[in-house]
This record gives sequence, structure tokens and C-alpha cells, in this order.
Amino acid sequence: MKSKKKDIRALTKEQLREFFVSSGDKAFRGNQVYEWLWSKGAHSFENMTNISKTTREILEDNFVINHIKVDQMQRSTDGTIKNAVRLHDGLVVESVLIPTPSRTTACVSSQVGCSLDCRFCATSRLKRMRNLNPDEIYDQVIAIDNESRLYHNRPLSNIVFMGMGEPLMNYNNVLKAIDKITSPEGLGMSPKRITVSTSGVPKMIKKMADDQVRFKLAVSLHSAIDEVRTNIMPFNENFPLTDLKEALEYWYEKTKSRITYEYVVWEGINDRKEDVDALLKFCSYVPCKINLIEYNPIDDGEFQQASNAAIENYINALESRGFVVNVRRSRGKDIDAACGQLANKT
Repeated sequence: MKSKKKDIRALTKEQLREFFVSSGDKAFRGNQVYEWLWSKGAHSFENMTNISKTTREILEDNFVINHIKVDQMQRSTDGTIKNAVRLHDGLVVESVLIPTPSRTTACVSSQVGCSLDCRFCATSRLKRMRNLNPDEIYDQVIAIDNESRLYHNRPLSNIVFMGMGEPLMNYNNVLKAIDKITSPEGLGMSPKRITVSTSGVPKMIKKMADDQVRFKLAVSLHSAIDEVRTNIMPFNENFPLTDLKEALEYWYEKTKSRITYEYVVWEGINDRKEDVDALLKFCSYVPCKINLIEYNPIDDGEFQQASNAAIENYINALESRGFVVNVRRSRGKDIDAACGQLANKT
């Protein structure tokens, strides 16, 4: 019976070196293959042109490269690009290129579906099938970097883990992917240009702090009142705001890194004065900035964007207390690529 080929990108450089030594070859051959896999993004052994045909055949006999395939690419009128990414097992996730005059940002997925249950998000309605492997996350970034160069004439500048899935529920693989992205042997991107966005898993936020990660942290907050937050984000019942507050204080104490709160204001849900007051109090715990995000409907009409007056109430209250506030207008809405809309509709 023929043994199953291994995914070569699951191997470390040292393991690749050991493989070649055990095959009677030189250890440096592992360095060459590693460079092809990560720095050059090779999708086949045939592409590894500075390696002999015999060596490539040995690789072909023993390994596979489980690279992604961009099944469908949609371009928005505002320049946003959405990729439907097919994985090696046939499952599909989505990733997005978001261009602005000063930067291009990759919004990448970390899970097929999502582990959590936010009622306003289309992805949460999909069953979580599995976590993405580090190379599958890395490949999304490579694909978007190529599109950024092709369509916007500049390399990718930023990455946000705000696509499908809860990154902290796939913690180890997300960290391995970021390690490859930031490594000189990978993309060499600064960790300060990477933001991991979580709905708020206190235990894992503390672990990130203990692991001394160097990327930025964003939290999808949306309410600083437990009852309201649990209504729209039911998992909050298990991870209440007191636990989240403690974890964020721990994060800042360890990292001295400011937190970004992502916050959507909905009509009749969190647009009251008490909602504003609760957010002001929550923002006082650790240094932070607040992104007020335009809501993107997901068809059923249960959640509606709040009035401009309600948004202004938030802005005025926050700025009067010295907080940095940004209003994020959604991009890519015409192709369902905006925040909260990723649901494999392509």
C-alpha cells in the first residue's frame, strides 16, 4: 500500500535539511527548498528551477504542496477585491484586498466558517468546518500581495485578521502564519503592520500577552453593557465584559500596546445615551482608540445602521474625553466584501 504524501510546508527548515541528509543529499538542499516554498511561493516542485530533476522527483514522490487556488476574484467599483479561495480539500474561504490612497490591506480568514455566534455577521451563520493551516493563511496574503502589485502598483502594506473565523480559536496556526509573514525568509513584513481582531476570548488575549506578540490587537466590542452584548454576541455569556476588561488590562500591562475597539452602532440596539456612557467607561480602562464602523446588512433586516445623529453622539462624547475616534466607511459592499458580509456567496 502506497504511503500518503506529507504536506511539505508542515516541515521546519531543519526537518527539510534532515530529510535531504537521510536521502544521501546535502543539508543545504533543504535551505533551497525552504526558500522556494516560502520566499518565492512555489506551488509546484517543477518550479524549483535551481534544483536537479532527480531531486525534484524525490520531492514529488514524498511530498505535496497544498497550495490554495483563487477560484473567483470579484472587483468592486471602489477598487476592493474579494477572493473566493479554494483549499486543497475543496472547502472555500474568502479574503479581501482593501485599497486606500495610502495603503493596501489584506483582510484574511483564519477558519472555514466561525467558532462564534455573532448575530449580525454572515460568517457566523456558517458551520465551522475546520481551522486553516499556517500555509493556507500565508497563501491568502501572497495572493493579495500579487493583486496589490498588479492592480494598484504597490506591494501589500497591512494585514488584518478580520476575515472568516475567530483568530484566537486557531491561535497556534495564526501565530505560525504571522511568524512566516514577518520572517526575512518569508515576506519580511513588520509585525506592527499586522492586526489580529478578536471578538474577545479573555484567556487567549492573556496568552498573547504572555507570548509577547508584536502585532496589534483589535477587539470587536459593539457594546459595553453585558446584557446588550450577550443579545448580539451570545458567546459573551461565557466571556463577560468583566473578564474581557481584566484580560485587556493584562495585555496592556505586558505589552504597552494600545488596543483598537471596533464598534458598530445599530438603531434600537446600542444607540442610547446609556450605551455611549458605558463605552466611555470601558474605554477608560486601558489606552485605546475606537473605530466606529458602518454596518453592512446581511439580508434579514434585523440589524439596521443607526442614524447619523446617534453616530455623532458617540463621536462627540468620545472626543470630548480625549479618545481617538475614526469612522470607518465600508468598502466593497457591492460584492459582499465589506465587514461582516463574508459568507461564501461567490
